Amino acid sequence: MDITITVADTQHLSYAEEICALMEEAAKQRGTGIAKRAPEYIQAKIEEGKAVIAVDQDNGQLAGFCYIESWDHDNYIANSGLIVHPHYRKMGLGRKIKNKIFELSREKYPEAKIFGITTSMAVMKINSDMGYKPVTFEELTQDKEFWKGCQSCPNYDILTSKERKGCLCTGMLYDPEKEESQSSQDEDSQKAKRWESFKRFLRLHKYNIQRKTKSLFTFNTDCNE
Repeated sequence: MDITITVADTQHLSYAEEICALMEEAAKQRGTGIAKRAPEYIQAKIEEGKAVIAVDQDNGQLAGFCYIESWDHDNYIANSGLIVHPHYRKMGLGRKIKNKIFELSREKYPEAKIFGITTSMAVMKINSDMGYKPVTFEELTQDKEFWKGCQSCPNYDILTSKERKGCLCTGMLYDPEKEESQSSQDEDSQKAKRWESFKRFLRLHKYNIQRKTKSLFTFNTDCNE
């Protein structure tokens, strides 16, 4: 199997509809997550050189995809819409695509903070290994256009009911200024410490979400009685 991971260009425009369909299917399977995107939007990202695509060279099959979005005058960058075709999962391809889009983001926006919101534990682990830290939603971009992208998510009501301060997704942030100022340590040791710290945060985050969601459900039930 020969899979290439490259910065997408005009030769990949024909994959846009398949990419959108794969994103929608992935969101349905998880019941959360990736906001819907139109093929024209994906094509625009490809034409701007802000996307990474994985293609099986043996048959031309789309294997994976991810793209860059910028917010707040390019001060915040998101690596969005990470997908891996079901036939190519369990191969570490998602991590390779994330690494490639991360490198592209750092190249295009060296001073920008890179962030993401996700419900995927696999993505959280990859992000943690790359230096992302779990953060509150208040520490992410406050650009309204970014949060509009969540409207097609089935959990959007939870986000709005909490005044955009939290949801089922976990926010993660890579701050280049902080990362570059830290003293160098053994890389494996750093990754292990970051992941343990992240898991502690996630347990607390999950508890708070369950508590607040239960409170919201109780409130709505009382109002309907």
